[in-house]
Amino acid sequence: MNETVSGYRFKPDDLGVARRTPGISIFMRVRNGADFLEAAIRSHADAVDEIVAVHNQCTDGSDAILHRLAAELGPKLRVIHYPDRVFPPGSEGHAREAADSPASFVNMSNFALAQTRHTVAMKLDDDHVAIGDRFARLAARVRTNAFRLTETLCFSGINLARGADGTIGVPAHEPLVGTGDHFLFEVRPETFFRHDPRFEHFHHADPRVFADITYWHLKYLKAGLGFANYEMDETPNPRFERKKKRLMENRSLLTIAELAARQPAWAGLARHLPLPEKTRLKLARAHALRTDPPALERAALGSALGETHDHHDPR
Repeated sequence: MNETVSGYRFKPDDLGVARRTPGISIFMRVRNGADFLEAAIRSHADAVDEIVAVHNQCTDGSDAILHRLAAELGPKLRVIHYPDRVFPPGSEGHAREAADSPASFVNMSNFALAQTRHTVAMKLDDDHVAIGDRFARLAARVRTNAFRLTETLCFSGINLARGADGTIGVPAHEPLVGTGDHFLFEVRPETFFRHDPRFEHFHHADPRVFADITYWHLKYLKAGLGFANYEMDETPNPRFERKKKRLMENRSLLTIAELAARQPAWAGLARHLPLPEKTRLKLARAHALRTDPPALERAALGSALGETHDHHDPR
């Protein structure tokens, strides 16, 4: 079924907290994510109870991928078309639009969240490919707690990029992603996105704790290095322009072992000190990476990249 919803304006009551049933829901906001969309969904699907994918302004066949996967995965994947013109985060249009405007990325994000049906939820980007059983292990932790949470379980990813010679590895200048902006949370009446002139800001009801490193972040391997959706040709964005320039100028790569060795040995002790929340999250992430670095699954990632050989193994 090709469901379409236009002109929607989010209200907190739309979260329907009382009607939710025990389980884990994923929600996605998809715009031209064809490069890794299928791999992102398949790598997470077995560990959760449903995935809600809201697609908007896709011109690269992402919608066709979603409908093909929905036909295969059945009720686990629900696909909804949000046809309104939505301004990307960081743009003048985003800064201008009210949080409940159909043209606001905040509103579309809240719409996607409101379509989920279970007590615990998380957002998934179309360039996040789960690392082996690490995400499954985190999801199992939520199941053990009967799908109730008193903490927001934050998880991080490892960036991958191409070096100057075309090989793939961890970019030395920006190896990690996520210090509290990707997480599993229990849906409550106040857990929804708010407007910030730069981006969408999620309001957490529970304290944030670091859980694990669970995904490969493939943004920098996408067409346009992952910046195409920001419409920088129409609305210059200094923040994203700087990020793109740094990526293009810094092509040196690390292996996972080198990245792990760079993490401070004292992080495991310092993370228990009374420090600001984000500092504690970063130290816990550093400790996890140093003591339990993930292994790159060559075959699985090669499949996600559409490659079978000749790519750098960052172990």
